[in-house]
Amino acid sequence: MAVRPPIETYAELDSTNAEARRRAEAGAAGPVWISAGLQTAGRGRRGRAWSTQTGNLAATLLTLTDRPPAEAAQLSFVAALAACDLADTCLGVGAARLKWPNDVLVHGRKAVGILVESGARADGRLWLAVGIGVNLKHAPTDTERPATAFAEHMAGPPPEPLAALEVLADAFERWRSAWAVQGFAPIAAGWTARASGLGQRCEARLPNRTLSGVAEGLDNDGALRLRLDDGALERITAGDVFFGEA
Repeated sequence: MAVRPPIETYAELDSTNAEARRRAEAGAAGPVWISAGLQTAGRGRRGRAWSTQTGNLAATLLTLTDRPPAEAAQLSFVAALAACDLADTCLGVGAARLKWPNDVLVHGRKAVGILVESGARADGRLWLAVGIGVNLKHAPTDTERPATAFAEHMAGPPPEPLAALEVLADAFERWRSAWAVQGFAPIAAGWTARASGLGQRCEARLPNRTLSGVAEGLDNDGALRLRLDDGALERITAGDVFFGEA
């Protein structure tokens, strides 16, 4: 097994992803995990705010890759699987499920946010910032969809953020190593085994249109196969998917 990247911890940052970006643009390569006890300007997908209160986990892996952007983006699925492993450790196997592309749901409510950002370097490689936020102790209340925290489902206190990150980083490295050696197949299999909503009706809200149909599963690049009402098959590569509302 590959050696897990080192972990750096800070009491407060504006955003662990922003810190990773600053380092990457200054020439840093990583790999390194950057963690903050408090984020003052955390972000989620599509520019949404992501709140990180004390006791929650906010961490970003800064790393490099030779893979093209479309393949590098598959690390968001790796991150989701690692977060599921963390949830299994804390809450018991099966407590967490995955909603495309990388939402981690605990008993049906969102507990983890994942944001992967990237940029080109002068040498042609990509830097990647794989940001993961876990609601360990607190869950936000001003969210579009219901959220939860690990603490709501534990008899005792949730793990401290650094202890949780050590579990998460180890799990991430296991899945990343499988992806590096075998490609997306083991990631797709792991994701499908924990998927929520496959075979159910859903609504896919894309940047320029909204589609309804049945979620059939993952393609071999991570796209969601959506069977439309007229029988056509649509590949969803970007957007938000909602179940129980279509």
